[in-house]
Amino acid sequence: MRKSFNMVAVLLVFAMVLAACGSNGGNNGSNSNGNNGGNTGGATNAPATEVPATKAPAPAEIVVKHELGEAKVKTNPETVVVFDYGVVDTLDVLGVEVDALPKSNLPKYLEKFKDEKYTDAGTLFEPDFETIDGISPDLIIISGRASEAYEELNKIAPTVYFNVDTTKYMESFTSIVNQLGEIFGKQAEAEAELAKINASIKEVTDMTANDEKKGLFVMANSGTLKAYGPTSRFGFPHDVLGVKPADDGIEISNHGAEVTFEYVAEKNPDYLFVLDRNAAVEGEAGAKEFIENKLMENTNAFKNGKIGYLNAESWYLAGGGLSSVTEMIGEIKAVLEQ
Repeated sequence: MRKSFNMVAVLLVFAMVLAACGSNGGNNGSNSNGNNGGNTGGATNAPATEVPATKAPAPAEIVVKHELGEAKVKTNPETVVVFDYGVVDTLDVLGVEVDALPKSNLPKYLEKFKDEKYTDAGTLFEPDFETIDGISPDLIIISGRASEAYEELNKIAPTVYFNVDTTKYMESFTSIVNQLGEIFGKQAEAEAELAKINASIKEVTDMTANDEKKGLFVMANSGTLKAYGPTSRFGFPHDVLGVKPADDGIEISNHGAEVTFEYVAEKNPDYLFVLDRNAAVEGEAGAKEFIENKLMENTNAFKNGKIGYLNAESWYLAGGGLSSVTEMIGEIKAVLEQ
């Protein structure tokens, strides 16, 4: 009797094990979340469940607030028009393609954009609206020179106004670079480039912190001389790099304060930073002959070889770009060291 009972119990347990195995085989190797994770206990003959194809997510959209309004901008826009060479410079460094831009007066270091694959969008002051409309851009970026065209351009595509505020240069410049990084998915690259620039700035401010010598920034333009002081359009050497101003009372004007050589001789700067506007606009440099006259020979800057003739393209045409700002820092540093 006892043996018969034990035999029945064994058969019942065996039947239960078989039933459990059959149940596990029917779930096609799925885990508790319903995912096809594969059964480590062996293969199954049940057909695999097909996962339905998912659509790619729609492009994200961000709101960019700027001085002239705000724009809803798709991230990673495909067709981009830019009316600021500083922004073109920054996007080029970040590895972002620009589709259309003004091709006249392009800085030499941006001459690759003369290639026919890039659309000529007019001039910095006068956009070619018909051409721009014809390429159906996803984003248009402008700055001060094209600001009067903002309303018309904004009818064609979302238009963003990016212009460096020279009264708070690095704060404004940094914000623009970071916003471009966000729009084009290049945040890490933007941060890395800004870190390099900030390191370069520190090198110069370490030099100027205890340097009591004073500097003056002038622009030579067709026989006239304009001076720029702190917080002005070309206040960068003072505001960002810490060069003491030879005159901290210069009238702030976008076109500078017209001065004479007698004025420069009276202020007697230790450093003289010279921007040749003709070199930028007309491609003909002539500031050196204009600047180095008898009156100037008595200044400390002349006597000590501290006159710096700056790259007009970086300062005048494409200021506020990652490459141009790097160049600007390097040029001021070179004058301090020479």
